[in-house]
Amino acid sequence: MVNSEQNVVKSEQSGVSPEQKLHYSTCTLCEAMCGIEVATQGNRILSIKGDKNNPFSEGHVCPKASALKDLYDDPDRLKRPVKKVGDEWQEIPWSEAFDYVAEKLHHTQSIHGKDAVGVYLGNPNAHNMGAILFGPYFYRALESHNRYSATSVDQLPHHIVSRRLFGHMSQIPIPDIDHTQHFVIIGGNPLASNGSIMTVPNVKKRLKGVQKRGGKVVVIDPKRTDTADLSCEHYFIRPGSDVLLLLAMLHVVFEKQLHNAEALLPYAEDLYDVKGYVKDFSPETVSKLTGIEASQITQLVIDFCSADSAVCYGRMGASVQAFGTFTQYLIMLFNMLTGNLDRRGGMMFTQPAANLLPVSSKGSMGGYRSRVRGLPAFAGEYPVACLAEEILTPGEGQIKAMVIGAGNPLVTTPNTEQLERAFSQLDFVVSVDFYITETSRHADIILPPVTPLERDHYDVVFHNFAVRNYATYSEAVVNIDDNQLNDWQIYLSLAERLDNLNGKRTAHYEALWQKQPKGVIDDLLKSGQYGGHASINHSVSENTITDGETSSNGNCGDNLSLDKLKAYPHGIDLGPLQPALPDAVFHEDKKIKLDFDYFMPDIARVKTHFFEPMRNQNQMVLIGRRHIKTNNSWLHNSPRMVKGNNRCTLQLHPADADNYAVNEGDMVKVTSRVGHVLVEAEITDSIMPGVVSIPHGWGHNKKGIKLGVASQYPGVNTNILTDEMQVDTLSGNSVLNGVPVSLERV
Repeated sequence: MVNSEQNVVKSEQSGVSPEQKLHYSTCTLCEAMCGIEVATQGNRILSIKGDKNNPFSEGHVCPKASALKDLYDDPDRLKRPVKKVGDEWQEIPWSEAFDYVAEKLHHTQSIHGKDAVGVYLGNPNAHNMGAILFGPYFYRALESHNRYSATSVDQLPHHIVSRRLFGHMSQIPIPDIDHTQHFVIIGGNPLASNGSIMTVPNVKKRLKGVQKRGGKVVVIDPKRTDTADLSCEHYFIRPGSDVLLLLAMLHVVFEKQLHNAEALLPYAEDLYDVKGYVKDFSPETVSKLTGIEASQITQLVIDFCSADSAVCYGRMGASVQAFGTFTQYLIMLFNMLTGNLDRRGGMMFTQPAANLLPVSSKGSMGGYRSRVRGLPAFAGEYPVACLAEEILTPGEGQIKAMVIGAGNPLVTTPNTEQLERAFSQLDFVVSVDFYITETSRHADIILPPVTPLERDHYDVVFHNFAVRNYATYSEAVVNIDDNQLNDWQIYLSLAERLDNLNGKRTAHYEALWQKQPKGVIDDLLKSGQYGGHASINHSVSENTITDGETSSNGNCGDNLSLDKLKAYPHGIDLGPLQPALPDAVFHEDKKIKLDFDYFMPDIARVKTHFFEPMRNQNQMVLIGRRHIKTNNSWLHNSPRMVKGNNRCTLQLHPADADNYAVNEGDMVKVTSRVGHVLVEAEITDSIMPGVVSIPHGWGHNKKGIKLGVASQYPGVNTNILTDEMQVDTLSGNSVLNGVPVSLERV
């Protein structure tokens, strides 16, 4: 048995330098949860490699893992609070910073009301145990309805579908990639993302495993991505028309009598009523609009239903479009009607060791709407598409101050030029960030947390989305000094001060300071499915998958606790995903609510959008893309992540290049309703005609940022082109794909 520091390597000459140590941790730069081996000497990080003994990732890491060292060593990162004085940043003590922030926020709310303070949270919070568990104490202390996050430029449709169907916004079934025989991927590129709402290290090996078993991988995407190159079949699809494809696929299921959902009928009695809703959407009706031949659509469904097991998975490209929520709903119906929900090799629910779902919010729906446009709130957050107008529009509830938590909305949200104007008129901004970014440069004060390898880590979120049940706890790899703080310490300090200023009781904070986030993880492990204090019997049921495939750690998954996890620094394998219905459903009656009254009225909007004569089928449209070395805007200050050929280019098809007289390397002006950018052309047949692509997360050319490397590779910000007025009606999620644009060679 070992702990997180082992294999001490002594220097050849004792006493010349500190001992070198190997630590076992987790990479937090994407959702894959790859295990890493980190070599240190004192507080120096020497190297980062894949942990070959990690039972989940088995030694695999992508190039991003090495960037954890770059974040730690980066001379641009902040370690102490800084306050803006004139045009300069001055370091101040933590206590002074906390008092100043709390007093400014309290003053703003005292004059203008609770909603005068807005909050925006970036996706790094989801990779941060302390921010997830203790950040909410601060948000609740603010008592503001004006909360926003990266969720509404990403996975919001998944959450709404799961809240409606299964009773909890985070009870999202995951593709059982290790056992499926047929994997259809719509609008996803897991070879670049390492999975998304699907925690899957070494996804390339796993996709090849599907093929090695005699199965098939099919990709449907307007771009021939790295994943499409590996697949057995790839179909180009017109951006935003995925909803038509899914309606037609469901039409074929009933037309060919391929439905096989009898096992699910006890939990979803009205499942076959879907037939009446899809009767008008034959493959012939949607073929021209999607760009996929009718015969190909029919064969897609036949092949899917003929496989021993199959799963249809839709991700980012299917979510950030005008019908993203309805599309994700139809994907779930397709999996259900073909008998591939809660079935090995299909969509399955996970069994995480520290399960936050039973003690967390299920996701409030429709309680209130945004002040200016009336967009719906979900889970206490408004869609970020309306953030700028809530700052710019006078009246009661106007946002006067902003709190930014590990986010960069001036790069990552729609119509960033408008948001730039909005931020310039705020009375006060505080940012929790260790960089001076395009957003945090607007702050009056920046509170920098430690970097990932300087804090303990347990993936509170992504164990819930893992393709195999697994648990690991990573202790901090390097020590911090007394003047560095974790995110949770920052949020708890602010919450306690705000409650005190508002005359509320603060005695409970003493217990929170003592428990810390790791204490909450210990409680969740002990009370969870594999813990000694579990409240229900988790003995093997008649539906449990065993047939020779069990946990690779024997019985060490029994009686789990924090101490036990620490004793296994490589992690503990807890076995394959298991059938979980009806217990996986959070509705009181344990039934899946198909909620036709909520989702199916969107069919009328589909018909209006696609079939009215006014529609311009020849309009050029914009989509995003990502590269494995850049995770949103996080890593552009790492030299090894951005070096090489320019990745921020406008990809367009050769036929479109000829039409616009564009040559390779030319500068092209791309214009949308809200803005324009100048970007270098990259001509490629990997993108379908009529579609152009610019990657997300670039545009590091703003005055005042302190990103020495990123500023040398600025690229252009594609969200100057995306339109804050274009949202998915069902959810308010931003439309980032299928954005109408015009092109002009400069």
